[in-house]
Amino acid sequence: MAVRIIPKEQQAYGAFNGGEIVENKPIGFPQDHSSVRPYSNLFYWAHARAVTDSTIGLHPHQGFEICSFVLKGEIRHFDTRLNDWRPLSAGDVQIIRAGNGISHSEWMGKDGEMFQIWFDPNLRKTLSQPASYDDYRAADFPVQNLEDTRVTILAGEGSPMRMDTPGVQVYRISLNGEYTLPLQAGSMASLYLISGAAAVGGQPLKVSDFGVVYGEDSALFSGEGDVFVIVSPIQPGYATYGH
Repeated sequence: MAVRIIPKEQQAYGAFNGGEIVENKPIGFPQDHSSVRPYSNLFYWAHARAVTDSTIGLHPHQGFEICSFVLKGEIRHFDTRLNDWRPLSAGDVQIIRAGNGISHSEWMGKDGEMFQIWFDPNLRKTLSQPASYDDYRAADFPVQNLEDTRVTILAGEGSPMRMDTPGVQVYRISLNGEYTLPLQAGSMASLYLISGAAAVGGQPLKVSDFGVVYGEDSALFSGEGDVFVIVSPIQPGYATYGH
């Protein structure tokens, strides 16, 4: 199995409001000097943690699909399309299809954590489309209980989450033992260990380690931990912004 592991120490770092919100970034912006540049149709991936209650002020987006996956606590979201603050709790997911332009603001409660991930849905198409937005609640997502392992399907077959970015599946795997995730030809898996101790392809993972599995027909996970996984095409079939 072709596996690359990027520990937290090699990921980019960021902060808002003087350190009230801190981030490690498995895939950072070019100015972050991240060891991982955009690939597939993944442009950006940050793990944000709130040291105290804090608000990220109103700022604009275009083109990308911006997804917030709430891991702990509570966040609130405001954007210029809804013109309202919307709460999100652990397990909830928010997607902003930024289209031809939208501005938004985020509030994170103390000790809250989330992934914010930017997907590239083919900006040549989306930059001419109107922006749209959806919230999904934790209870909305289908769950597979396989022996001692629980797999929540956040995006993909059976999930209510609608994405314009093609070929993307998102899973949260509560691992207790072994679990094999099939990968279709031409697909790869990007993963992040949220908690516990696990391995992928026999390579150990520590909390906050990021990994990529490619050139294989499956990804084998083992151990006891909470693993977040995105399956995406190695070659999206269109020119991405990152490349």
